[in-house]
Amino acid sequence: MTSEPCFADDGLSEFASAYPGSPAAVRHRLHHHPLFGIEELARLAERLPASHVEHSFGNLSVDQDPTAIRQAEMPVGEIVRTIDQNGCWMVLKKVDVDPAYAALIDACLGEIAPVVMPATGAYQRREAFIFLSSPNAVTPFHMDPEHNILLQIAGSKRMRVYPAGDASIVPQATHEAFHRGGVHRNMRHDPAFDAKARDFDMAPGDAVHVPVKAPHWVQNGPERSISFSITWRSRASDGEARLHRVNRRLRGFGMSPAMPGAHPAADAAKVAGHRLVKGAVRSVRRLTGRQDSREAY
Repeated sequence: MTSEPCFADDGLSEFASAYPGSPAAVRHRLHHHPLFGIEELARLAERLPASHVEHSFGNLSVDQDPTAIRQAEMPVGEIVRTIDQNGCWMVLKKVDVDPAYAALIDACLGEIAPVVMPATGAYQRREAFIFLSSPNAVTPFHMDPEHNILLQIAGSKRMRVYPAGDASIVPQATHEAFHRGGVHRNMRHDPAFDAKARDFDMAPGDAVHVPVKAPHWVQNGPERSISFSITWRSRASDGEARLHRVNRRLRGFGMSPAMPGAHPAADAAKVAGHRLVKGAVRSVRRLTGRQDSREAY
């Protein structure tokens, strides 16, 4: 655990008023932490499971076709060590499997718990990610299913965040496909969306709270960038995901479910019903010894 607080004095003031539905600027103290040195990160990349390391060249467009993304043919440790000049983008996923990084995310989440837990409930699926980007790399327009605070450790970047839940930016069908799984996170970007966005210029010590499924994209600055992302799910985010899964199933039956939020009582009933059905299915599988990780409903 860190010897001093993760977040700066008053660094969470905007976050406290914005959480959970709006983006917010945050200030932190982790940009000098030894766990984010290049050699330490290279060794981390080398010992993580291969499924926890994703990388590509970073000369992408905001509206990137995921089928056209190319990877560098280099060992993962070499990509980290040469990130200054190799033109790559990399994410180390679920680094909390490592005890040192697990302690760090626990410390961060402990500090924001007084804001988070009254608003969205207890933490679920706490995970940490580390992003490394070469100069001028782009992370394309996409959305993520977790509550997230992205902490800038080294270098600079501009993050453009769009409002969550705006159907003119992300249609209902896209939400439903997203929660069905099997689709790439990158999405269609229309420059007309930008009028609704908020830009965050980030340097070491800056951070941004990104709400659940708030679309965003990132432009890296003229030097290498290292960012640390602390993420969590909640009962609220779980309910939002379940609602889209139910609506997808209803649409498959030929029905036309209302937009989420149009009828809150009906939304709550759908979520409660989904939890009941999935709980019963899990109970049956435990009793029969059947294991199936697919989200079928």
